Amino acid sequence: MGGVGCDGFLMSNLYLSNVKSPVNMPDPLFLIAILPDLEIQQEVTAFKQECAQLFQASHSLNAPPHITLIPPFRWPLEQLESLKDVLLDFSYDQLFFNISLDGFNSFPPRVVFVGVKENEDLTELQSGLVGHLFQKLNLKSKRGHGYHPHMTIAHRDLQESVFPMAWEHFSAKNYKRLFRAEGVSLMGHRGGKWEILEQFAFG
Repeated sequence: MGGVGCDGFLMSNLYLSNVKSPVNMPDPLFLIAILPDLEIQQEVTAFKQECAQLFQASHSLNAPPHITLIPPFRWPLEQLESLKDVLLDFSYDQLFFNISLDGFNSFPPRVVFVGVKENEDLTELQSGLVGHLFQKLNLKSKRGHGYHPHMTIAHRDLQESVFPMAWEHFSAKNYKRLFRAEGVSLMGHRGGKWEILEQFAFG
């Protein structure tokens, strides 16, 4: 059951060496996601840069393009290896599947995102991961019909007054891509940005 290679190991160790948990400070934030291939990451990052340049909404640039499986949660650094072991075991039992990106959509009045076509494999993966994390680590998260996968390009700092212009801009674009989901990624929050700590390959 191989995890990720040296890069993931080094990234994780670098993160551990730079994130401190002083007494009375909250545990660090993590999230679990699916990352698209590098070409799609570059394309979606370009959309985020458009948001920053045209609509002064740059917050989404603080994370690589991703589809969230488990939203941000706090977890003790001293238990990080347990979390990684559980993700490794879960991912090893999963199969590859395709994900289709289809145009743009929004959650008015602040969020614009790349749409993800309805995908039973993705929904089952997310629901299964939620259940697995709760069973093994008592980590609670949302599951089932409340899951709306998407790839955010603007949120939080997109002003409500600017949202109609941003939505008009992106809704006119035609963007369709297909990529293969090959694993899940654990991301950590440090210095105001989300970093990829380790990737766990399927099967």
